Amino acid sequence: MQRRLLVLLLVAAAPFATAQDVPYCGDEGVWLQILGSGGTDLDDQRGGASYLVWIDENVRLMVDVGSAAALRFDQAGAAFADLDAIVFTKLQARSLVDFPSLIEGSRTAMRERPLPVFGPAVPGGDSVSAMIHRLMGPEGAFPRLAPFLDVPSPAGYRISVRDVTAIGMRRWSEFGTRNIALSAVPVNHGDIPALAWRVDIGDVSLVFAGSFSNQNGVIAGFAKDADALIVHHAILNSARGASLDYFATPTELARVATLANVRMLVLGHRTTPTLGVESISRDFIEEHYSGPLIFADEMECWGL
Repeated sequence: MQRRLLVLLLVAAAPFATAQDVPYCGDEGVWLQILGSGGTDLDDQRGGASYLVWIDENVRLMVDVGSAAALRFDQAGAAFADLDAIVFTKLQARSLVDFPSLIEGSRTAMRERPLPVFGPAVPGGDSVSAMIHRLMGPEGAFPRLAPFLDVPSPAGYRISVRDVTAIGMRRWSEFGTRNIALSAVPVNHGDIPALAWRVDIGDVSLVFAGSFSNQNGVIAGFAKDADALIVHHAILNSARGASLDYFATPTELARVATLANVRMLVLGHRTTPTLGVESISRDFIEEHYSGPLIFADEMECWGL
């Protein structure tokens, strides 16, 4: 498909947009929608980081299911039956917190095929499959959702959870449909298992690097020539101490984007310390990266 110039449908949506305020992501091509652009702060009026990938009017992928993601999914007009997969970038409440709500709401979604779900795992340690079973298994927090993990389920489809190793530097690429191909690599996020995900759709690629400190230096190669690199802007350039084990500074994000030669850099997971000082972060980033730079806001939709 021919690559178009980036199209911004919405410059800045209200944090609690109504269905009437939500942009339509277009009838053709590949679109990135920001469901939630915040972190875990209680004073930012933003949902937790979560994203949708649309192809030709149909939602095909959901990346993370942060707070308010189930509501935003509904507001976006997405059809649960169209999803090819859901992927998680890390084993943390902020990435999975709204997953039970999303699944509870899917009972009437008319889905008839299994739902693949992928996320990080550490051999001999924690895993996305274990976490979901702790949430939704027969002995979990929400045992009434346990049938969704079996056949037959109350909604006519089954959740198929698969662990992806989140240690080392090996690239995983074992899932694809006629719509998308997924690959993943482990990234460093302190002591929390985490992955970056690449989504290839014909000649269009998106990389969801999420929260990472870039200590293993894999993102630049993994995101090579991607159309969009989605990262988390959680700390300032002046950050010190333990936060540097979990997140990359704006300067480091810019260097990665330049090395990767990405067309567009999207800053999501915007925390309270980084809000209101975007001009400072922009200055640091533009010293090293000259491409389009987006500070993500709720429900924005971008054409690739």
